[in-house]
Amino acid sequence: MKKTEAKHIVDYLKENQESLVLFLKKLVEAESPSTDSDAQAEIFKLLESAFEELDYHVLHVPGNKTGGFLFARPLNRLKKTPIQLLLGHCDTVWEKGTILNMPIDQDEFTITGPGIFDMKAGLTQIIYSLRIIRDLKLNCPVTPVVIINSDEEIGSKESEKAIISLSKIAERAFVLEPPLGINGKLKTARKGIGRFTLTVTGKPAHAGLNPDKGVSAIVELSYHIQHLFSLNNFEKGITVNVGMIEGGTSANVIAAESRAVIDVRVHNKEDAAFISKEILSLKPIDKDIELLVEGYFGRPPMERTNRNQKLWRMAKGQGELLGLELEESTAGGGSDGNTTSLFTATLDGLGTIGDGAHARHEFIFTDKLIERTALLTILLTAKPLNY
Repeated sequence: MKKTEAKHIVDYLKENQESLVLFLKKLVEAESPSTDSDAQAEIFKLLESAFEELDYHVLHVPGNKTGGFLFARPLNRLKKTPIQLLLGHCDTVWEKGTILNMPIDQDEFTITGPGIFDMKAGLTQIIYSLRIIRDLKLNCPVTPVVIINSDEEIGSKESEKAIISLSKIAERAFVLEPPLGINGKLKTARKGIGRFTLTVTGKPAHAGLNPDKGVSAIVELSYHIQHLFSLNNFEKGITVNVGMIEGGTSANVIAAESRAVIDVRVHNKEDAAFISKEILSLKPIDKDIELLVEGYFGRPPMERTNRNQKLWRMAKGQGELLGLELEESTAGGGSDGNTTSLFTATLDGLGTIGDGAHARHEFIFTDKLIERTALLTILLTAKPLNY
């Protein structure tokens, strides 16, 4: 693509800014908490209509516990052409009704609202990038296909299978999660996320009358918490956090049971395997204690593989057509990009610059909505990587 074509894309977006922002606001108004499948019906309807208007075939696959996901592809797709996966989620962490006390607000520079940054701005970018490609008749040598799921914030359990299937046949994947920081760094690596539970069973007894007859599950758990803390290695990016504990029934009873929930983050699969083995092989300190350890890495690390870096370098070069000096970053949190990265070149954090993910001040910069939609459009029209 030439700079003149990039300028036409930006001009198109500026001319259609009012429509762009209006569509975004409609998505924000359609509140869609992860755990409320009924509430998600409205946003799915909006998205289905938008894709159908673009002459896309749309399939809504319902979930068992969630609203499921949308799959969209061009009706007139050229056969034997490679595909590129556009990936986003419509669910948010906000309960239905949040918008009443956290309303959409727009000033000269920003737009606020629940879910606008994470990641309804990204969904808007998908729709308008595809609209630009159609209206400006841009050449798209890699066919865009889209998955928008409604369970990303709770682990993508019901949509993961479809994401994996498409990732295996996709030439590349673009994830429309928010970028990192106020400079809008793209995410070329993400930590893997593990969740484990440690359940300790001891023996109850009266704490005053016969404490020697009891075996405290809480005392046992305290030993293991110290060991788990020792597994932290901040230089290597390994974090092991016992974020929740519970146990006991009363202050005057030797605790018969206790439980800890452990969050683990790592940069690579080797560290994931090492930490998993350490946690799953925990043994009782007291011979009269029983331990049950469960868990696994639900989000594998998104590593800076050769193919991911090739996609990043392509994006960095394409960004220069817009006068952008893009930067890459590593994110501590996970996304569906962790999954796609196992199977295809993946670039994450292509959403709109702002701040406040999962926070009450959540917002985006209006001008960055145009900038990042233009960037996505240019990336979608790029040639295959051929890695």
